[in-house]
Amino acid sequence: MRSLPHITGVEALGGYRLRLTFDDGVVGVVDLGDELWGPVFELLRDPTVFAQVRVDPELGTIVWPNGADLAPCALHDDIITSSPTLSTG
Repeated sequence: MRSLPHITGVEALGGYRLRLTFDDGVVGVVDLGDELWGPVFELLRDPTVFAQVRVDPELGTIVWPNGADLAPCALHDDIITSSPTLSTG
């Protein structure tokens, strides 16, 4: 059984792009521009607020000051299946 991936690092790259590092060595870039809809994510459309992303080590995912977060499994899968910048280790 595969353990759930945890995000250990995040870097805002401009726009709505983030470079994520996972505890299994996967590193990749995600563009969340199409994911920022609904009340909790509306504030994140402001690039200054979006860039305030950080890793919550307890949750193992990324969070923003307004309490928004994203499932690390979905982000991990997105990188594995679609990111041309995928690297491991």
